[in-house]
Parts: sequence; C-alpha cells; structure tokens
Amino acid sequence: MPAVTVVAQLTVREEAIESVQAELLKLIDPTRAEEGCIEYRLHQDNDNPSQFIFYENWENMACLERHMNSDHFKRYIAAVGDQVTHKVVQKLTEIC
Repeated sequence: MPAVTVVAQLTVREEAIESVQAELLKLIDPTRAEEGCIEYRLHQDNDNPSQFIFYENWENMACLERHMNSDHFKRYIAAVGDQVTHKVVQKLTEIC
C-alpha cells in the first residue's frame, strides 16, 4: 500500500479557539507514537487564528484508519463537538 498524506483543515468558533487548540495539542504525542505515523504536525493560521491545519504522513491507509479509530482521536472528536464549524480533510497519494 502506498504512503498517504493528509491535509486536514479545521475552522472553529472564535470563542472556542483556546479550548479546541488544547484538545488538538493532546493528540500530538499519542499520534506520533502510533505505528505507521511518519509525520504529524499542527499549524494555526497567522491571519485567522480560528483556522488549524494538520499536515500528516502515514505509511499507508490502514495506519491512518487505525489512527481515526484510536481512543485519543475519539476523545478529541467528543471533546470538540460543535465547536468546529468547518472541516476539510484531503487524503493524498504522492505521484511524483
């Protein structure tokens, strides 16, 4: 299976920026320790602090799917709830 790159963009309610950021930061260490995680980086837009972007690289789609079914990822989803107003997740395969 080929490697998978993920670009996940989240926009959150302005009043929830700090609480969502805290939840996002909780994902970093356990996710980086997961089997198949090559790179997992969180960014925040300089001009729009309510926008966060994850840049991720996984050995394959199975590793990414295990991540999305992990307890720490499920806890994050439950914690942020309706604080996320928009989400776009791109799953990419490098072609060159």
